[in-house]
Amino acid sequence: MVDHSDTGLGKQTVYADQYDASLLFPIARAKARQNDGALAFVGMDLWTAFEISWLNPDGLPQMVIGEFLFPCTSASIVESKSFKLYLNSFIQTQFESRQQVAEILIADLTAAVAAKVEVTLYELGEYNGFNPISEPNGICVDQQAVVIDCYQPDASLLSARVESEAESAADVSEILYSHLLKTNCPVTDQPDWASVYIEYRGAPIDRAGLLKYIVSFRQHQDFHEQCVEKIFSDIMQRCKPAELSVYARYMRRGGLDINPYRSTQQSMPPSYRQVRQ
Repeated sequence: MVDHSDTGLGKQTVYADQYDASLLFPIARAKARQNDGALAFVGMDLWTAFEISWLNPDGLPQMVIGEFLFPCTSASIVESKSFKLYLNSFIQTQFESRQQVAEILIADLTAAVAAKVEVTLYELGEYNGFNPISEPNGICVDQQAVVIDCYQPDASLLSARVESEAESAADVSEILYSHLLKTNCPVTDQPDWASVYIEYRGAPIDRAGLLKYIVSFRQHQDFHEQCVEKIFSDIMQRCKPAELSVYARYMRRGGLDINPYRSTQQSMPPSYRQVRQ
């Protein structure tokens, strides 16, 4: 497991309530990625912050929900606890407008991860209109009768039903998903819960094996982004789809949820929001 002892995770915390960009702690993506060559995917990390507040010039608290898009090609990710502390530092700071806050967020986060970060701030009343709770038109694999005896990632559980080149004509395009993904913080060991959506075109992926593989992450320790990249890489290696997208919608902790998306086809994640979010 990658050593993250240099982060603020698991350590005593001082909560600032005056704006402080220095609270952001970047972590190099290269720390966890196995190769230094070209990435086998495109994609984004979509973060949602439900606890963003500041004071207007009259001292009246303002409240919004924020969405942040970090490109998977950025040099770094932001350590999530530092992101929470950074957002908390806005609480007692006065700003002229929502636009000013958005511009500050874009500048600080772009500097932290060394790539352009997109930021959208929603009024509470408009958020659900832009991001309704929904599920894709796919197949949930969770109700299968399987025996589980592995709780660390095991790519050998994955397979696609291909016996000969002649079967390539039977390729399918489908979305398979599970609400049973659970991983753990690599420093604090706190549980992280997610739904994971796998959209692919290729030989049919064995659904029982896919479910067992997803559950095998149950005691695995890693950041959300690295977990999704491992799922993507393992499916590509074992099942060899012509196209693949993996999207994990993690539940929030401390007012933040993190939703990594990796794809062979498109960089922007789908717009649906899972019911637990």
